[in-house]
Amino acid sequence: MSANKILGIAWPAFLAACLLELLLFGLFDPQEMLRDGQPAGLSRLAFQTAVFFVFWFACAASSALSVLLTGPAPDAGPAASRRTRADPAGED
Repeated sequence: MSANKILGIAWPAFLAACLLELLLFGLFDPQEMLRDGQPAGLSRLAFQTAVFFVFWFACAASSALSVLLTGPAPDAGPAASRRTRADPAGED
């Protein structure tokens, strides 16, 4: 995979993770989030950092899947090319 594709995946994912981070921690205080009834054993900054990387990974996976699924279609051969040029609506 080229560097341009990697940056095209990582940069929008980074921006989306930033937005999600702002929205989540604008509404909730990390110290108030509980784990099994006890405060999460991490500091506020460590918890926010860990959540940011989870968001970034999830957004990057989504972007990478989009790039994979919208990649160039495999060549179906000359017969398919003639058929689509002759009748774009699919009717004979």
